[in-house]
Amino acid sequence: QVQLVESGGGMVQSGGSLRLSCAASGRDFSRYLMAWFRQDAGKERVFVAVISGTSRSFDYANSAVRGRFTISRDSAMNTLYLQMNNLKPEDTAVYFCAAAPFLWLRTYYSQAEKYNVWGRGTQVTVFS
Repeated sequence: QVQLVESGGGMVQSGGSLRLSCAASGRDFSRYLMAWFRQDAGKERVFVAVISGTSRSFDYANSAVRGRFTISRDSAMNTLYLQMNNLKPEDTAVYFCAAAPFLWLRTYYSQAEKYNVWGRGTQVTVFS
């Protein structure tokens, strides 16, 4: 069973950048679909980005994220990343990494309930 620990969150001014990391322990990290979700206070956890085990396939929630965020993974280091540039106040949330059995289908990987392993989250706060 994979276990996940996020890091890299913090407070940043609008327009700034942060790089989130998610360290995975356990076996077969490269076999899992890996994703980032975020959750603002009082709201549902929402999909941000996903990447396949080989890193050949990746996807983002929408155009508001694509172009500013980049998801990547280093299978040798068992680590998932989310590079976030040009951050905006609406990006403020707790960011979670998650792992799921592989299935490359947007209606599958965009849903939080499909992921069976979660980290505890890291807070990202963007102020204007």
